[in-house]
Amino acid sequence: MFRRKLTALDYHNPSGFDHKDETEFRNFIVWLEDQKIRHYKIEDRGNLRNIPSSEWPKYFQQYLQDVNCPFTSQERQESVDWLLGLAVRFEYGDNGSPVEKYKNCQPATTTNKAEKPTDPLIHLDSSNPDFKAGVMGLANLLKIQRHDDYLVMLKAIRILIQERLNPEAISKARQSKEGLPVALDKHILGFDTGDATLNEAAQILRLLHIEELRDLQTRINEAIVAVQAVIADPKTDHRLGKVGR
Repeated sequence: MFRRKLTALDYHNPSGFDHKDETEFRNFIVWLEDQKIRHYKIEDRGNLRNIPSSEWPKYFQQYLQDVNCPFTSQERQESVDWLLGLAVRFEYGDNGSPVEKYKNCQPATTTNKAEKPTDPLIHLDSSNPDFKAGVMGLANLLKIQRHDDYLVMLKAIRILIQERLNPEAISKARQSKEGLPVALDKHILGFDTGDATLNEAAQILRLLHIEELRDLQTRINEAIVAVQAVIADPKTDHRLGKVGR
């Protein structure tokens, strides 16, 4: 939750910090004030440094007020995040632009070239209510079958977007097929409904049906050709060699 800011501040354990652990939390606040924020003079930090004291929560609340934090000590997660943001601003104010600080850093290289990239979805918290609501909303929007595992649904959404909603697929779907104009009066319907409008509609439906049959026949022919290319028999195709034995 706070890993990036803690890393930027060179905290010793950015990935394992637990703000719910009382002792770790108090030590963290002392470290943050001593090393980064430095709002109090050194001689005035005694109350915060008295970590075992039962009065420590009161001193912490006073500290939040002194640094103009908009959150209270009861809002621990929010107050920690705000203090980290304040510390980051002070850190960069002390050390100059972050660009200057990190521009000479070498990019990390992977020692094992054959290592496969990790799936970013595995790092998501599938138990988060906001995550579940978002996935469900996308699934409903894209008409994707529901699944008990929200990560499975998210993977299905990703596949659909990659295959059906990429720029190439959208461009192809938008291409309109322009046909030749057809004179309906030149095509005999073969029956009469007794209504000229219905007769015209029936002619249009018949022509559309014929077009679909032609498309189906073309696909069938293509399938037959493909199958024959695989199972062609020399006995029926003189190009493949001698006939018989």
